[in-house]
Amino acid sequence: MRKLLAILPALVLFCSSCKKDQAPCSLTEEIRAIPISVSIERLEKAFFEASSPDDIRMLLDKYPTFSDSYLLENEFESKEALAEEIFKIHNDPGMQELYTEVVGHFPDTQQLEDDIEDAFKAISYYYPDFTPPKVYTYVSGFTTDIFLSEEILVIGLDFFLPSDHRFQPVELPTYMARRYDRDHLVPMIVTAISSAYNKTDLSDNTLLAEMIFYGKSYHFTKTILPCTPDEFIIGYTSEDVRASYANEKLIYAHFVENELFFETNPFVIRKYTGEAPFTDEISLDAPGRLGRWMGWNIVDDYQANADLTLQELMAEADAVTIFRQSGYKPR
Repeated sequence: MRKLLAILPALVLFCSSCKKDQAPCSLTEEIRAIPISVSIERLEKAFFEASSPDDIRMLLDKYPTFSDSYLLENEFESKEALAEEIFKIHNDPGMQELYTEVVGHFPDTQQLEDDIEDAFKAISYYYPDFTPPKVYTYVSGFTTDIFLSEEILVIGLDFFLPSDHRFQPVELPTYMARRYDRDHLVPMIVTAISSAYNKTDLSDNTLLAEMIFYGKSYHFTKTILPCTPDEFIIGYTSEDVRASYANEKLIYAHFVENELFFETNPFVIRKYTGEAPFTDEISLDAPGRLGRWMGWNIVDDYQANADLTLQELMAEADAVTIFRQSGYKPR
């Protein structure tokens, strides 16, 4: 297994026989015609350029949902206390420098607005009751990357500076930090939104249930963003994707031989779906979160074999039903 995974970069293995069928790489005219418009409000500029705590307090009044949900105003003894704290933090020389770097690397957000707008239109096409959240950007000092509620979406632009930038989130492992770039940003947002539609049986605590949950999330994201390569959805490198498909039979055999699908031990489950640089139970060369990747393949097969709409797929809460009716076989 280890040898097989190690030699993949030298081989051209990502062929039609070892990858998923791709959705049409465009939005239909019907989706593009949906009357949704996204205008990103850059709150980092307003808050960092405030000249006094009183200016901050006025901003808290102007953006009450942001203040309550994101800044957690209720955890402070008063709005004035929160304003004082924010003003103090934003005037720290290090934070000022970080803010300057973010503004320099993100002089405008037009392309991001266009991409999020397309995503929101596609979600609305499949779910007409979807209400797009108001979109803000902010600089949190590497506190929050993406915050999503029913009303607002806040993007922490400091997390998405170039990977070689001297400002990096210190507590984020390297294998995770490489996902924090422009290509991964919109897929991250769509995957987060998918949770609102991803029905699941909360009483099912098996590895299979967790695999299927993630598989449905990735399927949702791929449907909404059909032109996005798989690696930006699951957070693998292109080499990881090729290696996983090329060794799919061996990966599946490992799950079967070790009777993993109905495993309920959370420590075992984490080895296959939790964040990790590799899945060492299989190989030190195998990418992490292989359970999520296999869950995605199972869900894709289930949707195709059952000829389901996205709404029908996301509404199916029984992981066993999805697994058994998928007809899943390694490519």
